Amino acid sequence: MKKLIMAVLATAVLAGCKTSPTGRTQIALYSDQQMSQMGQASFAEMKKTQPVNTDPGVNAYVKCIADDVIAVLPNEYAKQSWEVVVFEEDSANAFALPGGYIGVHTGLLKVAVNQDQLATVLGHEVAHVIAEHSNERVSQNALLQTGLQVGGAALDMGNVQYRGEIMQALGLGAQYGVVLPFSRSHESEADIVGLDLMAKAGFNPEQSVSLWQNMSAAGSSGTPEFMSTHPAPGNRIKELQKHMSDALKAQQAAKAKGKTPQCKL
Repeated sequence: MKKLIMAVLATAVLAGCKTSPTGRTQIALYSDQQMSQMGQASFAEMKKTQPVNTDPGVNAYVKCIADDVIAVLPNEYAKQSWEVVVFEEDSANAFALPGGYIGVHTGLLKVAVNQDQLATVLGHEVAHVIAEHSNERVSQNALLQTGLQVGGAALDMGNVQYRGEIMQALGLGAQYGVVLPFSRSHESEADIVGLDLMAKAGFNPEQSVSLWQNMSAAGSSGTPEFMSTHPAPGNRIKELQKHMSDALKAQQAAKAKGKTPQCKL
């Protein structure tokens, strides 16, 4: 029986091997439809349990930035419908889920003080989706369980036994008491991909550095929730600066195409 299980796992791993946008080998065992179902169920759960901001100005501002970032995503993601919700929550956080869902906490708007800084965060979060980090986490969680029992239950959000695992794998763990929703390698990869996305949308990539300086300052009296699952600000700033030249070229190319974001709060 053990040999059979190992053979099944090995076959699943080989079939699910993919390459991330930065060339990293990853395991993604679930279909796009399955991941979208998980994202939809998780987002619906959050809208039931967290208050939603109804300020027209705030919502228009966040959606304006999100729309500009979404417009430069790969075709299959740019063409799908995205739901953007602002949650009344003091923590400086945001997230994106498979299936086309973006959530922004009002607390983030106190740290990401302009359109370019908020675009940095949204680019980062959407990068998790297009890099299939959620799929990778769900797959890893499934492989850690003998016989893939978590994977078999993953689509059943009503199954309380597995709800925590599903939320964690989708990157929502911080809101549910889990320390590390995504791995550090995922976060670093999302930084690089996200920087490219926001620059291609016409936002100023140099503001990504300012954003993380703000995050660091906000954490002086206690680490913001958004930072708690990410590499240290100093380290990620160095990595962003390594890619800044290419990002600035991407922004200039975007401007030449008429992409000049004008999102104001």
